Amino acid sequence: MARVATSVGVLLSLALVAGCGSAETTTTITDHATVASVTAAPTQTQSKPASATSSPTTPTVPTTPPAVVVPKPHIIWDPIPFGPERKAQMVAYVRRHYGSFMTPTYKLTDPHVIVIHYTQTPTFQATYNTFAPDTPDPELHELPNTCAHFVIDKSGGIHQLVPLDIMCRHTVGLNWTAIGIEHVGYSDQEVLNNPAQMAASLRLVRWLRCHYNVATRNVIGHNESLSSPYHRENVPALRTQTHSDFNHTDMQVYRRRLAAAGGCG
Repeated sequence: MARVATSVGVLLSLALVAGCGSAETTTTITDHATVASVTAAPTQTQSKPASATSSPTTPTVPTTPPAVVVPKPHIIWDPIPFGPERKAQMVAYVRRHYGSFMTPTYKLTDPHVIVIHYTQTPTFQATYNTFAPDTPDPELHELPNTCAHFVIDKSGGIHQLVPLDIMCRHTVGLNWTAIGIEHVGYSDQEVLNNPAQMAASLRLVRWLRCHYNVATRNVIGHNESLSSPYHRENVPALRTQTHSDFNHTDMQVYRRRLAAAGGCG
């Protein structure tokens, strides 16, 4: 809301009235206007210097540019089943893998990391069919089954499978604080070279990182998981476990594109 700052001129007992100061209008300053008060002049006749009747100068306050509004991209809601049993399994998973430093929960709160993946499946539907059944995963044989919050198909459609306040099993060591984004495809280069898929990915990740205040450096590839300062893992055998999708070299390309897409204001 704009406010107008005004200075009151000097009131003299001999009816010499000074002119009002010029008004400055800004869009960002919320301080109240300052009103100057002075003591009446002595009663004896006295010549007044010309400068005494000049208007005081109101200091110019620079305006702050408005914050950039990062638009939320179009998201298709395609939820996988994530009922009470799967949530209870997620609590047990957290107890096993992160219980030494956090209270077991299935809730994802205040995420600090966004992890980029590719699916190794040909279509969105094939990816959905992998995540939807609550069966032990084929790699670690744990419950609940693996999942990701988002899947971006080859045509650029953004599908959300899980609410953002629920943990998904997508990256060992980071599930407690990471949003997972899968890209339909079989390699980093396939995704990086797909203009529609990349444009959708950058729109989604920019919105997410600005919404949750995630630094660009914490937008990482799955292959970079072990280097994250947020990596935690209680199970000794899994402390060096990671995957090959989106290695450091390819994520440098991705992060440069993300930076070029714009900041958060």
